[in-house]
Amino acid sequence: MAKAIETGIPKLRIEEAAARTQARIDSGNQTIVGVNKYRLEKEDPIDILEVDNTAVRKQQIERLNGLKGHRDEAAVAAALEAITKSVETGEGNLLALAVEAARVRATLGEISYACEKVVGRYKAIIRTISGVYSSETKKDADFMHACELAEKFAKKEGRQPRIMIAKMGQDGHDRGAKVVATGYADCGFDVDMGPLFQTPAEAARQAVENDVHVLGVSSLAAGHKTLVPQVIEELQKLGREDIIVIAGGVIPAQDYDYLYKSGVAAIFGPGTSVAKAAVQILDILLEE
Repeated sequence: MAKAIETGIPKLRIEEAAARTQARIDSGNQTIVGVNKYRLEKEDPIDILEVDNTAVRKQQIERLNGLKGHRDEAAVAAALEAITKSVETGEGNLLALAVEAARVRATLGEISYACEKVVGRYKAIIRTISGVYSSETKKDADFMHACELAEKFAKKEGRQPRIMIAKMGQDGHDRGAKVVATGYADCGFDVDMGPLFQTPAEAARQAVENDVHVLGVSSLAAGHKTLVPQVIEELQKLGREDIIVIAGGVIPAQDYDYLYKSGVAAIFGPGTSVAKAAVQILDILLEE
């Protein structure tokens, strides 16, 4: 099992099962009450706690600076060096050393880097699957329409519509993004997947380097009001404001107007059919 985890097989199988389920829901073969059947004509807005991400980040930085200004730097350096030596030699209890480092007020980033200096930083292999979504929804009208529009776009532009799915900030929820990527690929898109935890600058740069038509931001950690405008700004700095930005995920309906005013072309909330989203994206591209 350990070897299987290293190759990413279990995660890939989970994502494949999720893509099949999503395809069955989108095509109506699997009923989810309130999602694809018996939907309310009008849903009341959800009462949510509004958090100012920028203010929280500023506050946390101030707290970190305050902590570093009052700790014993010599004790911190010694504790971090002990961690690095333990990683190098394989001797000692790494957890106990990490606890000791935290006790003298080393930050989590510093403790991680003490290990990283020796073993490096783990980079997950990005794997996407194809054919899974289409195998469950071949006769679905929306899916067939999306495929037709993708073909129409390819004839018009000389290449397939290209989309990059980005995960920015401290948002580690990538299964939904992988499911969406699988569905778009089966509809006829060329799909790029960005790595987890990108900054807006990194996501914009990758989108430009890959010459995509669309940058899709997947947000499931309430960072959309900060990160989406930032990535649009970064695209403008790179002279690629022509790249269409869309957003999807757990985004409250009351935030839609803010994102539209920031320059987002389309927003796809929970329960959106992947095929219907693909149709809407392609309609936008063909109008350009």
